[in-house]
Amino acid sequence: QVQLVESGGGLVQPGGSLRLSCAASERTFSRYAMGWFRQAPGKERGFVARILWDSGATYYTDSVKGRFTISRDNAKNTVYLQVNSLKPEDTAVYYCAAYKTLMEAVSNSPGYWGQGTQVTVSA
Repeated sequence: QVQLVESGGGLVQPGGSLRLSCAASERTFSRYAMGWFRQAPGKERGFVARILWDSGATYYTDSVKGRFTISRDNAKNTVYLQVNSLKPEDTAVYYCAAYKTLMEAVSNSPGYWGQGTQVTVSA
């Protein structure tokens, strides 16, 4: 089974930045899109962003538009989430996800998930 491994989380002050990374365990892993979700303490897991692998088209939830940027490096089989202007409410475990098919993307139901990386925003 293909594994998705996140990294780059940490503790940062409000207004700070991080770059989260997600690498697939197999170079030949095929997918329609990849994305990021997050789950804050006491809340449900929610969508953050996704990127279509071939076209590079991106989609974001409203609360992160203008602050977060999703990107991918095809050669490195890696997707990134640059998180800027961080707020305490951005504190969450951030999960990388892979949409294997168009249908998974349409329904926003990824088929693969990473283990998560913690982002904590606090003064």
